[in-house]
Amino acid sequence: MSQKIIDNLTNIIDNEQVKTVFQPIISLRDGRVLGHEALSRITCEGEIDNPSLLFEVATHYNRLWEVEMLCRKTAFDAAYRFMIPPYSKKLFLNVNPNIMHDDAFSKGFTKSFLKQFNLTSNNVIFEITERDMITDFDSFQSTMTHYKNQNFKIAIDDAGAGYSGLNLISEINPHYIKLDKQLIRGIDQDNIKYAIVKGMVEVTKITNIALIAEGIETNVELEALIDLGVHYGQGYLIQRPAEAILDVADTLINRIITLNQKKHVLNPSALPHMQIEHISSLTDTVSPYEKVAVIQAFFAAHPNHVGLSVIEGNVPVGIVTPEKLGVKLSSMYGYTLYQNKPISEVMD
Repeated sequence: MSQKIIDNLTNIIDNEQVKTVFQPIISLRDGRVLGHEALSRITCEGEIDNPSLLFEVATHYNRLWEVEMLCRKTAFDAAYRFMIPPYSKKLFLNVNPNIMHDDAFSKGFTKSFLKQFNLTSNNVIFEITERDMITDFDSFQSTMTHYKNQNFKIAIDDAGAGYSGLNLISEINPHYIKLDKQLIRGIDQDNIKYAIVKGMVEVTKITNIALIAEGIETNVELEALIDLGVHYGQGYLIQRPAEAILDVADTLINRIITLNQKKHVLNPSALPHMQIEHISSLTDTVSPYEKVAVIQAFFAAHPNHVGLSVIEGNVPVGIVTPEKLGVKLSSMYGYTLYQNKPISEVMD
């Protein structure tokens, strides 16, 4: 590696050129926030321009612990600013598994150290990335047991991205499994991905491990994950990483609650006892003569909207959802063919 990279690494460590951004992890049952993942970002220009490269270079030059400590302290400092009242959620920290048995690492997670930031071990989740090769598994497993006994929680990150994930999960028995974003991408259209995640959900029912879906970007992915029974979610659809710990949008929370209500009440055994209000939701209305292009523009401007009721003379004649309309317009000539036609021609 070049001298420029070495100098860049030294500058980042010595001058603490790292900041933390937070991304919420929320319940896919009611939208409540479980916690936040603390993600590191580099604040200076140079050869090292992303966190992955920073850790790779630090490992090469035996400065991994210094970078880990810098990122952790920065994360705690940032979270501390949002602790009035004290931060009661979970703080997910990415940790390289090969330094966890180091004495310096354990000293960085003593009760007295955490107390400086109004944190306890119950707040901290160690995220172990499946991609990181564990060089001494016996020591690593012993270390995991030690931290579990101290009430720290363990998450396997990027599950599905590597080849040894199932072995790692069975040996460690983590509290959380985070499904890799590539497994989530397009899950609503991919039967294999859907089946894999369905299998993971069944595993968690037996093991009491909570499942977190990473990288959720679309409403249809969200709906598929809720349908499967995945416990928690994270991704741009929920909220982009930010320097502040922010509230999750009410529109998204309401959508999650609505999707869960419909999922549960459509259980056949519950049908004889339900009323129509249990499976209906308030929505906007549109004339059957409104042009498709106008409706498509409406959904584009309101990405969390569940759909529109088509009304003629105060009588409902159909519905149109962004998902179904999107499929109709996504073919090669779909938009050109339908844009000037009335919505009645494509509604359900």
